[in-house]
Amino acid sequence: MSLTMHLHPLASFCWKPLIALYENGTPFTSVVVDLGNEQSRAAFLKVSPTGKMPALRDDARDRTVLESTVVIEYLAAHYPGPIELIPTDIDLALAVRQADRFYDFYLQEPMQKIVGDRLRPQDKTDPFGVEQARAQLRGSYAIVEQDMQSKTWATGEAFTMADCAAAPALFYANKVEPLGDNYPSVKHYHDRLLQRPSVARVIEEAQPYFKLFPYNNG
Repeated sequence: MSLTMHLHPLASFCWKPLIALYENGTPFTSVVVDLGNEQSRAAFLKVSPTGKMPALRDDARDRTVLESTVVIEYLAAHYPGPIELIPTDIDLALAVRQADRFYDFYLQEPMQKIVGDRLRPQDKTDPFGVEQARAQLRGSYAIVEQDMQSKTWATGEAFTMADCAAAPALFYANKVEPLGDNYPSVKHYHDRLLQRPSVARVIEEAQPYFKLFPYNNG
């Protein structure tokens, strides 16, 4: 099998390309990386010297592709499937890429700030930074609330790379800063994403690891 994904099933940025792979039924081998295991870490650093996941290795083309968005772009270019995750129309493609960046930068990043702070030693936490991150999440929810009132998926009626980004972003953000009843359109979008078979599969595969998530509340 040509493609190998180096990942951890709990990592939100690994979910994004996994959803893309499952959407199109693209064959690949999965290698779970344990950065706490010396042997696993050493092997992974040979693939990704920064130690960042995910990393896609394509033996057929002798290429290693890093960063979740770039992995999906690479798959769309070289291993396209029936689901056009990046539209061929340039304006639609730009809208998808913009939404993808929004979910990564304005939901994923503040969510990870909150989670990361929970993992710090007690005397090294950053309450002010966490509150800033929570405020940013609430602001992002408000933007999505407006945006999703008339759409099924992130950029319209077609499931795209932007939805691959939105699924882990909203799933984990809702754990650390619950949506509650204030953002009904966001909640409905969140629920549609979780019912998508590709997303449901990723969540199911992560189940054994959820005990490691510091905001595990069901």
